[in-house]
Amino acid sequence: MRKAVDVEYVVHGDDMQFVEIMLDPAESLIAEAGAMMYMDSNINMDTIFGDGSGRDEGKGLMGKVLGAGKRVVTGESLFMTEFINTGSERRAIAFAGPYPGKIVPLDIGDYGGEIICQRDSFLCAAKGIAIEIAFQKNLGTGLFGGEGFIMQRLEGDGLAFLHAGGTVIKKDLNPGEVFKLDTGCLVAMTNTVNYNVEMVGNIKSALFGGEGLFLATLRGPGTIWMQSLPFSRFARKIYSVGQKGKSGGKGEGSLLGGIGLGDFFGND
Repeated sequence: MRKAVDVEYVVHGDDMQFVEIMLDPAESLIAEAGAMMYMDSNINMDTIFGDGSGRDEGKGLMGKVLGAGKRVVTGESLFMTEFINTGSERRAIAFAGPYPGKIVPLDIGDYGGEIICQRDSFLCAAKGIAIEIAFQKNLGTGLFGGEGFIMQRLEGDGLAFLHAGGTVIKKDLNPGEVFKLDTGCLVAMTNTVNYNVEMVGNIKSALFGGEGLFLATLRGPGTIWMQSLPFSRFARKIYSVGQKGKSGGKGEGSLLGGIGLGDFFGND
């Protein structure tokens, strides 16, 4: 197993967190484009093809293309950004999540060298961590899994940082223990957890009860991480409030109701 770079870090903030990472000379990180918040001098960034883990070395150009192409299926780019400390002293670099939430540091080596996570939760990782697609074997998971269908597999031995919405809860499942949750609330899990999507309730409860017809069913043993506010749910709520305002409905938490600021102050 390829050893990833060891890094030292500090997570700042509460509900809108960012992580500051210290890089020794010649140490490097990989991250999704747009995640970087700030960085010291002597840290250079470069666009790399794939995840930079080196697992496609020796497979030729086609092997590298196929390896990087797996990221496209998960909705990510073919390329990632590498940050390397080119100086002679330790330097800091920081990464922030794209919406309010928590940053979850995970040492992949502590969980058998593999973590399965939501495709949009990956923030950054020590170079050497491989980032691949994780298909679910059950067809029902693919048809009804929503956010939980196409997930990412992080492999290696080093630190990775995930970002999740709202509050993050870690739960250990005993062998045979079953736990059900909304597919969007699943942030990550160890590869020992059996994951499926099953129908719950009935059509009436799904249409009028406010909950989904399908839930993720997780069977232990293993560890899972959950988020209280998936971004999709957050975005739907904002869109719903915006539509109420456009239609002249009563705005939530606003004394102005559906009146826009432009209408209140005039169009000038």
